[in-house]
Amino acid sequence: MTFWRMVGFAALALCVAAMPAGAQSWQPLTHQPSFTAGAALLLTDGTVMVHHEDANDGYSEWYKLTPDINGSYVNGTWTQMASLASNYGPLFFASAVLPDGRLIVEGGEQNFGNYVWTNMGAIYDPLTNVWTPMNPPSGWSSIGDASSVVLTNGTFMMANCCTEQQALLNASTLTWTPTGSGKFDENDEEGWNLLPGGKVLTVDAYVNKSDPNGTNSEIYDPNSGSWSSAGSTIVQLWDSHGSYEVGPAMLRPDGTVFATGANGAGAGHTSIYTVSTGSWKAGPDFPGNLDIADGPAALLPDGNVLMMTSPGIYENGAVFFEWDGTKLNQVPGVPNSSQDSSWYGHMLVLPTGQILFTDYSDDVEIYTSPGSPYPGLAPSALLTQAVLQRGSSLVLFGYKFNGASQACGYGDDLQCATNYPLVRITNKSTGHVFYCRTHGHSTMAVGYPGPTYTHLDIPSNMETGASNLEVVVNGIASQKYPIAIQ
Repeated sequence: MTFWRMVGFAALALCVAAMPAGAQSWQPLTHQPSFTAGAALLLTDGTVMVHHEDANDGYSEWYKLTPDINGSYVNGTWTQMASLASNYGPLFFASAVLPDGRLIVEGGEQNFGNYVWTNMGAIYDPLTNVWTPMNPPSGWSSIGDASSVVLTNGTFMMANCCTEQQALLNASTLTWTPTGSGKFDENDEEGWNLLPGGKVLTVDAYVNKSDPNGTNSEIYDPNSGSWSSAGSTIVQLWDSHGSYEVGPAMLRPDGTVFATGANGAGAGHTSIYTVSTGSWKAGPDFPGNLDIADGPAALLPDGNVLMMTSPGIYENGAVFFEWDGTKLNQVPGVPNSSQDSSWYGHMLVLPTGQILFTDYSDDVEIYTSPGSPYPGLAPSALLTQAVLQRGSSLVLFGYKFNGASQACGYGDDLQCATNYPLVRITNKSTGHVFYCRTHGHSTMAVGYPGPTYTHLDIPSNMETGASNLEVVVNGIASQKYPIAIQ
């Protein structure tokens, strides 16, 4: 994010020819929040943590959306959770749900509306509803609107927005280790994509590189702790007209990464990276003068990528598309589309396969797409017992627990990956739905068939009797396994 966002833009009227939208639809929450909703992350017990923020301010408050007894997020209810420290109210920051179930928040371009590129951070324990302040990596005076990723081995990796530095977190001791030698340019504006095999892909934004035509991309290898070139993106994906912004990139289950661009002088470009060959090819341009100068994308269960565009750099008039691997298909927009710029949006994949959308307003929407789950992605479990005790814990083994992708993209200002297993139990008699808390996943590797495992805590307040158990990742559920709850 850049200085450009500190100034206002007049709303731009936009007319784009509509494309077939199928049965895709948006639905508002029955119980809308009492606050302006921003960044959202999925906890491992099926609840959603949402940060109170608007387009001009970060706040310290966090709220939790809990699905109703039938598993509906549309009919879910809100609870205010513990706030961050009174001196920490970030906007545009690094974030992730860790394998142990805790939520980490690091940095912030703003702190309570002040542009400070703060080096503050905190980690949230959902079992105690407590935030613990974090010290920054040694020598870091800034973290800001940083990129982050949870690596295959479960280690949280974070960038310093304003330098070429990265660091790895020891989640047990809350200490940092430097990594990432050989970075081509500053981390600023760049998003990170975890690839099958464990490497991390980024599209360079050329901040302070004085090269208006650059198209380099990079790969981070966790084995060597270093970066190397991943080749040219063929078309330029960062905006060379002053903002340096790029759009989200999304790993799809076909082994390609669909990367989107920003362009202050015309249509935004896209490019497609094939993981198996390590090569790029140009994708289609967005129509008109649409692009994604920061903005959200989410991987739908059918493998399509839902994304939010808008005209120029930070101008209003949002238009939504799905990328199906061949073409861009325009789909319906949200009620605030005419007032929104792409960077207002946040998307989160829910266990139902729907997408939760926030845009710094008190209107939270749920997107439903009718596509069938992409073949071969459903997780599976190896149940060693058919009777489970309320309040007990066990290790659940299985396959494909981490999905095909992180399933969330934005650029550098939001990370909300969901490549970890959730467990849903539905009582056969009542139809009531309960999510177990998962933690201690054996891996965070995307596109990994297994075997894998996670630790599972059975809720002590759930209903007894004959039930079905499902493992869910990235909104795709396993078969229903018949069990009994005592």
